[in-house]
Amino acid sequence: MSRKKKNDAKEKASTRQLMGIADITDHALVTGYGELVLFMIKPTNISVLSESSVGARIYALMNVLKGIAEIEMLCLNSRENFEDNKAHLRSRMEAEQNPIIRKLLLQDATALDRMQVQMATAREFFIIIRLREEKESEVQPYLSLIEKSLKDQGFTTKKAGEADIKRLLGVYYEQNVTTEKYENFDGERWVIFGE
Repeated sequence: MSRKKKNDAKEKASTRQLMGIADITDHALVTGYGELVLFMIKPTNISVLSESSVGARIYALMNVLKGIAEIEMLCLNSRENFEDNKAHLRSRMEAEQNPIIRKLLLQDATALDRMQVQMATAREFFIIIRLREEKESEVQPYLSLIEKSLKDQGFTTKKAGEADIKRLLGVYYEQNVTTEKYENFDGERWVIFGE
């Protein structure tokens, strides 16, 4: 295929095609390299745990990892990034001549710092299981076994659904943590059926 044809095809490709996603089902992200089933793990604040408790959590995770042949892990910062906003406020403070406006800009920067500190612990952890050519009858028991193993080791977990997967992609690719419901298509919420 010529370079021009490739560029034309790329321009017409959907976002999902560009990311290599074939489909998002109610329980998995389907790619050309297999289905990705995601288990959401609720994080534990280890800063308040004793050293022995932290060691026990590490040992529990090691037991989970030993029991599952192919496992992938993902950690996301599911929080806003205010660095661009803070840089803009700093440049405005440097350029501003009015001391009252400069003081207001400083207060805005301080408020952003506080928000960022409060949200710094907003992280999400995922265990990812890649299903390649497993039989449909074997998939659910296998996934149930993994979920049971995680819960037996003391992890609070649940299998990610379609809305969770869309939110994960929004955070991962766009740092979008404010959208409440992700659409399948741009503008889908504005389409009125039956008219």
